[in-house]
Amino acid sequence: MLLKSFPELLMLETLIAQLGNKATVDILDYVQHGHHKFPLYSISLGSNKTDVPVLAFFGGVHGLEKIGSEIIFAYLQTIIQQLQWDEEFQARLEKSRLVFFPLVNPVGVFQGSRSNGNGVDLMRNSPVRCTGERKIFSGHRLSPYLPWYQGDPTQMEIEAEAVCKAVRTCLLQSPLTITIDLHSGFGIQDRLWFPYAYSQQPYPGLAETYAWKQLFDRTYPHHFYKIEPTSKEYVIEGDLWDYLYLDFLQTKDKKQVFLPLTLEMGSWRWLRKSPRHLFSRHGLFHPLLPHRQQRILRRHLILFDFLYRSLLNPKHWAYLDTKQKQDCYQQAMTLWHEK
Repeated sequence: MLLKSFPELLMLETLIAQLGNKATVDILDYVQHGHHKFPLYSISLGSNKTDVPVLAFFGGVHGLEKIGSEIIFAYLQTIIQQLQWDEEFQARLEKSRLVFFPLVNPVGVFQGSRSNGNGVDLMRNSPVRCTGERKIFSGHRLSPYLPWYQGDPTQMEIEAEAVCKAVRTCLLQSPLTITIDLHSGFGIQDRLWFPYAYSQQPYPGLAETYAWKQLFDRTYPHHFYKIEPTSKEYVIEGDLWDYLYLDFLQTKDKKQVFLPLTLEMGSWRWLRKSPRHLFSRHGLFHPLLPHRQQRILRRHLILFDFLYRSLLNPKHWAYLDTKQKQDCYQQAMTLWHEK
Protein backbone atom coordinates (compact mmCIF):
# COMPACT_ATOMS: atom_id res chain seq x y z
CA MET A 1 0.00 0.00 0.00
CA LEU A 2 2.81 2.43 0.86
CA LEU A 3 4.56 1.88 -2.49
CA LYS A 4 1.39 2.69 -4.45
CA SER A 5 1.10 6.04 -2.68
CA PHE A 6 4.84 6.75 -2.78
CA PRO A 7 5.97 6.76 -6.44
CA GLU A 8 9.55 7.84 -5.64
CA LEU A 9 10.13 4.86 -3.36
CA LEU A 10 8.49 2.57 -5.93
CA MET A 11 10.84 3.93 -8.61
CA LEU A 12 13.88 3.45 -6.37
CA GLU A 13 13.00 -0.15 -5.54
CA THR A 14 12.28 -0.87 -9.21
CA LEU A 15 15.74 0.41 -10.13
CA ILE A 16 17.30 -1.68 -7.36
CA ALA A 17 15.60 -4.77 -8.78
CA GLN A 18 16.88 -3.94 -12.29
CA LEU A 19 20.44 -3.55 -11.01
CA GLY A 20 20.31 -7.01 -9.49
CA ASN A 21 23.69 -8.41 -8.50
CA LYS A 22 25.54 -5.59 -10.27
CA ALA A 23 25.05 -3.37 -7.20
CA THR A 24 25.42 -3.61 -3.45
CA VAL A 25 22.31 -2.32 -1.71
CA ASP A 26 22.17 -1.46 1.99
CA ILE A 27 19.41 -0.14 4.20
CA LEU A 28 21.22 2.30 6.45
CA ASP A 29 18.29 2.63 8.85
CA TYR A 30 14.51 2.95 8.98
CA VAL A 31 12.49 6.07 9.75
CA GLN A 32 9.21 5.47 11.53
CA HIS A 33 6.39 7.86 10.64
CA GLY A 34 2.81 7.08 11.52
CA HIS A 35 2.10 3.46 10.62
CA HIS A 36 4.91 3.27 8.07
CA LYS A 37 8.63 2.50 8.26
CA PHE A 38 10.61 4.22 5.54
CA PRO A 39 13.93 2.64 4.48
CA LEU A 40 17.07 4.72 3.95
CA TYR A 41 18.67 3.05 0.93
CA SER A 42 22.23 3.30 -0.31
CA ILE A 43 23.38 1.77 -3.61
CA SER A 44 27.01 1.07 -4.50
CA LEU A 45 28.46 0.15 -7.88
CA GLY A 46 32.03 -0.71 -8.78
CA SER A 47 35.07 -1.75 -6.79
CA ASN A 48 34.84 -2.63 -3.10
CA LYS A 49 38.49 -1.77 -2.50
CA THR A 50 39.11 1.00 0.02
CA ASP A 51 41.88 2.61 -2.06
CA VAL A 52 39.73 3.51 -5.08
CA PRO A 53 38.22 6.99 -5.63
CA VAL A 54 34.52 7.41 -4.82
CA LEU A 55 31.81 9.59 -6.35
CA ALA A 56 28.56 9.83 -4.37
CA PHE A 57 25.15 11.35 -5.17
CA PHE A 58 22.62 12.54 -2.58
CA GLY A 59 19.02 13.59 -3.23
CA GLY A 60 15.79 14.35 -1.42
CA VAL A 61 17.34 15.99 1.66
CA HIS A 62 14.53 18.54 1.43
CA GLY A 63 11.32 16.69 0.59
CA LEU A 64 9.79 19.51 -1.46
CA GLU A 65 12.86 19.47 -3.71
CA LYS A 66 12.18 15.99 -5.04
CA ILE A 67 13.56 16.85 -8.48
CA GLY A 68 17.00 16.02 -7.05
CA SER A 69 15.92 12.43 -6.37
CA GLU A 70 14.35 12.18 -9.82
CA ILE A 71 17.58 13.31 -11.52
CA ILE A 72 19.47 10.59 -9.64
CA PHE A 73 16.85 8.04 -10.74
CA ALA A 74 17.31 9.17 -14.34
CA TYR A 75 21.08 8.79 -14.05
CA LEU A 76 20.65 5.31 -12.57
CA GLN A 77 18.42 4.39 -15.52
CA THR A 78 21.24 5.45 -17.86
CA ILE A 79 23.78 3.44 -15.87
CA ILE A 80 21.59 0.33 -15.94
CA GLN A 81 21.67 0.47 -19.72
CA GLN A 82 25.41 1.24 -19.86
CA LEU A 83 26.11 -1.83 -17.79
CA GLN A 84 24.65 -3.91 -20.62
CA TRP A 85 26.90 -2.65 -23.42
CA ASP A 86 29.38 0.09 -22.48
CA GLU A 87 32.74 -1.60 -21.94
CA GLU A 88 34.51 1.69 -21.25
CA PHE A 89 32.02 2.48 -18.46
CA GLN A 90 32.45 -1.02 -17.03
CA ALA A 91 36.23 -0.52 -17.04
CA ARG A 92 35.79 2.72 -15.06
CA LEU A 93 33.84 0.85 -12.39
CA GLU A 94 36.67 -1.63 -11.93
CA LYS A 95 38.88 1.17 -10.60
CA SER A 96 36.34 3.36 -8.79
CA ARG A 97 33.06 3.30 -6.90
CA LEU A 98 29.75 5.08 -7.41
CA VAL A 99 27.44 5.48 -4.41
CA PHE A 100 23.85 6.73 -4.44
CA PHE A 101 21.61 7.97 -1.60
CA PRO A 102 18.58 9.06 -3.64
CA LEU A 103 16.02 9.50 -0.82
CA VAL A 104 17.78 10.94 2.22
CA ASN A 105 14.48 12.28 3.59
CA PRO A 106 11.81 9.78 2.49
CA VAL A 107 9.17 11.10 4.88
CA GLY A 108 9.64 14.64 3.56
CA VAL A 109 9.36 13.49 -0.05
CA PHE A 110 6.33 11.33 0.81
CA GLN A 111 4.41 14.11 2.53
CA GLY A 112 5.66 16.97 0.35
CA SER A 113 7.46 18.89 3.10
CA ARG A 114 10.87 20.51 3.27
CA SER A 115 11.56 19.02 6.69
CA ASN A 116 11.53 15.44 7.89
CA GLY A 117 8.69 13.91 9.88
CA ASN A 118 9.80 15.74 13.04
CA GLY A 119 9.73 19.15 11.37
CA VAL A 120 13.55 19.33 11.22
CA ASP A 121 15.49 20.76 8.27
CA LEU A 122 18.14 18.06 7.84
CA MET A 123 20.57 20.45 6.19
CA ARG A 124 20.64 22.54 9.36
CA ASN A 125 20.74 19.71 11.86
CA SER A 126 24.45 19.36 12.68
CA PRO A 127 26.28 20.97 15.65
CA VAL A 128 28.21 23.44 13.45
CA ARG A 129 27.55 27.04 14.54
CA CYS A 130 27.67 29.77 11.91
CA THR A 131 29.53 33.06 12.02
CA GLY A 132 28.56 36.29 10.34
CA GLU A 133 25.14 37.81 9.76
CA ARG A 134 22.36 35.29 10.32
CA LYS A 135 18.87 35.30 8.84
CA ILE A 136 15.98 33.09 9.90
CA PHE A 137 16.69 30.86 6.89
CA SER A 138 20.23 30.34 8.21
CA GLY A 139 18.63 28.02 10.76
CA HIS A 140 16.71 28.54 14.01
CA ARG A 141 15.41 26.70 17.05
CA LEU A 142 12.11 28.55 17.43
CA SER A 143 9.56 25.96 16.33
CA PRO A 144 9.29 22.84 14.12
CA TYR A 145 6.25 24.48 12.54
CA LEU A 146 8.49 27.02 10.84
CA PRO A 147 10.80 26.17 7.91
CA TRP A 148 14.58 25.93 8.53
CA TYR A 149 14.09 24.51 12.04
CA GLN A 150 17.36 22.95 13.25
CA GLY A 151 16.04 20.55 15.84
CA ASP A 152 18.48 19.40 18.50
CA PRO A 153 21.98 19.40 16.94
CA THR A 154 23.36 17.49 19.93
CA GLN A 155 21.11 14.57 19.00
CA MET A 156 20.93 14.57 15.22
CA GLU A 157 17.99 13.13 13.32
CA ILE A 158 18.09 9.52 12.10
CA GLU A 159 18.41 10.61 8.47
CA ALA A 160 21.29 13.01 9.17
CA GLU A 161 23.07 10.43 11.30
CA ALA A 162 22.69 7.85 8.53
CA VAL A 163 24.26 10.20 5.98
CA CYS A 164 27.18 11.00 8.31
CA LYS A 165 27.79 7.36 9.17
CA ALA A 166 27.72 6.33 5.51
CA VAL A 167 30.07 9.13 4.44
CA ARG A 168 32.57 8.30 7.18
CA THR A 169 32.54 4.53 6.69
CA CYS A 170 31.86 4.13 2.97
CA LEU A 171 33.42 7.24 1.42
CA LEU A 172 36.07 8.90 3.51
CA GLN A 173 38.30 5.85 3.69
CA SER A 174 39.05 6.58 0.03
CA PRO A 175 42.07 8.65 -1.11
CA LEU A 176 39.72 10.84 -3.17
CA THR A 177 36.03 11.48 -2.59
CA ILE A 178 33.62 13.74 -4.48
CA THR A 179 30.05 14.13 -3.29
CA ILE A 180 27.23 16.04 -4.93
CA ASP A 181 24.00 16.86 -3.09
CA LEU A 182 21.10 17.89 -5.33
CA HIS A 183 18.74 20.71 -4.31
CA SER A 184 16.44 23.23 -6.00
CA GLY A 185 14.78 26.50 -5.19
CA PHE A 186 17.35 29.32 -5.12
CA GLY A 187 17.44 32.00 -7.85
CA ILE A 188 17.30 31.52 -11.61
CA GLN A 189 20.85 30.20 -12.16
CA ASP A 190 22.16 26.72 -11.44
CA ARG A 191 24.91 26.91 -8.85
CA LEU A 192 27.61 24.53 -7.68
CA TRP A 193 28.36 25.34 -4.06
CA PHE A 194 31.25 24.13 -1.92
CA PRO A 195 32.22 24.74 1.76
CA TYR A 196 32.03 26.65 3.85
CA ALA A 197 28.36 27.37 4.47
CA TYR A 198 28.81 28.40 8.11
CA SER A 199 31.58 30.95 7.54
CA GLN A 200 32.87 33.30 4.87
CA GLN A 201 36.45 32.30 5.56
CA PRO A 202 38.15 30.26 2.80
CA TYR A 203 38.09 26.52 3.37
CA PRO A 204 41.26 24.38 3.24
CA GLY A 205 40.37 22.74 -0.07
CA LEU A 206 40.12 26.05 -1.90
CA ALA A 207 43.11 25.54 -4.23
CA GLU A 208 41.97 22.09 -5.37
CA THR A 209 38.41 23.32 -5.87
CA TYR A 210 39.63 26.20 -8.01
CA ALA A 211 41.80 23.83 -10.06
CA TRP A 212 38.74 21.59 -10.54
CA LYS A 213 36.72 24.62 -11.66
CA GLN A 214 39.43 25.61 -14.15
CA LEU A 215 39.41 22.12 -15.61
CA PHE A 216 35.61 22.20 -15.92
CA ASP A 217 35.69 25.66 -17.51
CA ARG A 218 38.29 24.60 -20.07
CA THR A 219 36.52 21.33 -20.89
CA TYR A 220 33.03 22.86 -21.13
CA PRO A 221 33.55 26.59 -21.76
CA HIS A 222 29.81 27.11 -22.36
CA HIS A 223 28.54 25.46 -19.20
CA PHE A 224 25.86 27.34 -17.25
CA TYR A 225 26.89 26.73 -13.62
CA LYS A 226 27.97 29.44 -11.23
CA ILE A 227 30.64 27.87 -9.00
CA GLU A 228 31.17 29.54 -5.63
CA PRO A 229 31.34 29.00 -1.84
CA THR A 230 27.89 28.56 -0.30
CA SER A 231 28.54 31.51 2.02
CA LYS A 232 28.74 33.89 -0.95
CA GLU A 233 24.93 33.85 -0.91
CA TYR A 234 24.16 33.32 2.79
CA VAL A 235 25.52 31.54 5.85
CA ILE A 236 23.91 28.37 7.18
CA GLU A 237 24.08 26.96 10.69
CA GLY A 238 24.24 23.20 11.06
CA ASP A 239 25.17 22.40 7.45
CA LEU A 240 25.85 18.66 7.14
CA TRP A 241 28.64 19.06 4.59
CA ASP A 242 30.48 21.57 6.75
CA TYR A 243 30.14 19.14 9.65
CA LEU A 244 31.50 16.23 7.62
CA TYR A 245 34.29 18.30 6.09
CA LEU A 246 35.44 19.60 9.48
CA ASP A 247 35.38 16.03 10.76
CA PHE A 248 37.39 14.93 7.72
CA LEU A 249 40.09 17.51 8.52
CA GLN A 250 40.59 15.94 11.93
CA THR A 251 41.15 12.43 10.61
CA LYS A 252 42.40 12.69 7.04
CA ASP A 253 45.64 11.34 5.69
CA LYS A 254 47.90 13.97 4.13
CA LYS A 255 47.15 12.70 0.63
CA GLN A 256 43.37 12.42 1.02
CA VAL A 257 41.13 14.85 -0.88
CA PHE A 258 37.43 15.45 -0.22
CA LEU A 259 35.38 17.73 -2.47
CA PRO A 260 31.76 18.11 -1.27
CA LEU A 261 29.59 19.90 -3.83
CA THR A 262 25.97 21.03 -3.68
CA LEU A 263 24.03 21.49 -6.89
CA GLU A 264 21.46 24.21 -6.26
CA MET A 265 19.14 24.27 -9.27
CA GLY A 266 17.73 27.71 -10.02
CA SER A 267 14.06 26.74 -9.96
CA TRP A 268 12.80 30.34 -9.93
CA ARG A 269 13.46 30.15 -13.68
CA TRP A 270 10.56 27.70 -13.93
CA LEU A 271 8.33 30.18 -12.08
CA ARG A 272 9.31 32.96 -14.48
CA LYS A 273 8.29 30.80 -17.43
CA SER A 274 5.05 29.63 -15.81
CA PRO A 275 3.62 31.78 -12.97
CA ARG A 276 1.04 29.11 -12.20
CA HIS A 277 3.82 27.30 -10.34
CA LEU A 278 2.94 29.63 -7.45
CA PHE A 279 -0.33 27.75 -6.98
CA SER A 280 1.29 24.32 -6.65
CA ARG A 281 2.80 22.95 -3.44
CA HIS A 282 5.89 21.83 -5.38
CA GLY A 283 5.80 24.69 -7.86
CA LEU A 284 8.74 26.69 -6.53
CA PHE A 285 10.98 23.61 -6.38
CA HIS A 286 9.86 21.24 -9.12
CA PRO A 287 9.16 21.62 -12.87
CA LEU A 288 5.47 20.98 -13.45
CA LEU A 289 5.25 20.63 -17.24
CA PRO A 290 6.38 17.23 -18.62
CA HIS A 291 8.67 18.67 -21.31
CA ARG A 292 10.37 20.92 -18.76
CA GLN A 293 10.83 18.03 -16.35
CA GLN A 294 12.41 15.92 -19.11
CA ARG A 295 14.79 18.77 -19.90
CA ILE A 296 15.91 18.98 -16.26
CA LEU A 297 16.37 15.21 -16.04
CA ARG A 298 18.92 15.29 -18.85
CA ARG A 299 20.37 18.76 -18.19
CA HIS A 300 23.01 17.69 -15.67
CA LEU A 301 24.29 14.48 -17.30
CA ILE A 302 27.33 16.31 -18.73
CA LEU A 303 28.21 17.50 -15.22
CA PHE A 304 27.87 13.97 -13.84
CA ASP A 305 30.10 12.58 -16.58
CA PHE A 306 32.70 15.28 -15.93
CA LEU A 307 32.62 14.57 -12.19
CA TYR A 308 33.33 10.93 -12.91
CA ARG A 309 36.12 11.65 -15.37
CA SER A 310 37.76 14.19 -13.07
CA LEU A 311 37.58 11.62 -10.27
CA LEU A 312 39.58 9.20 -12.42
CA ASN A 313 42.10 11.86 -13.52
CA PRO A 314 42.95 13.61 -10.23
CA LYS A 315 46.53 14.62 -11.07
CA HIS A 316 45.12 17.54 -13.08
CA TRP A 317 43.40 19.14 -10.09
CA ALA A 318 43.45 17.17 -6.81
CA TYR A 319 47.17 16.56 -6.43
CA LEU A 320 48.93 19.87 -7.03
CA ASP A 321 52.59 20.64 -6.45
CA THR A 322 53.50 23.52 -4.16
CA LYS A 323 53.69 26.13 -6.92
CA GLN A 324 50.42 25.06 -8.53
CA LYS A 325 48.67 25.08 -5.16
CA GLN A 326 49.91 28.58 -4.32
CA ASP A 327 48.84 29.93 -7.72
CA CYS A 328 45.40 28.33 -7.53
CA TYR A 329 44.91 29.56 -3.98
CA GLN A 330 45.73 33.16 -4.91
CA GLN A 331 43.46 33.09 -7.95
CA ALA A 332 40.67 31.55 -5.88
CA MET A 333 41.03 34.23 -3.21
CA THR A 334 40.82 36.93 -5.88
CA LEU A 335 37.72 35.36 -7.42
CA TRP A 336 35.75 34.39 -4.34
CA HIS A 337 37.02 36.11 -1.21
CA GLU A 338 38.48 39.51 -2.03
CA LYS A 339 35.93 42.32 -2.12
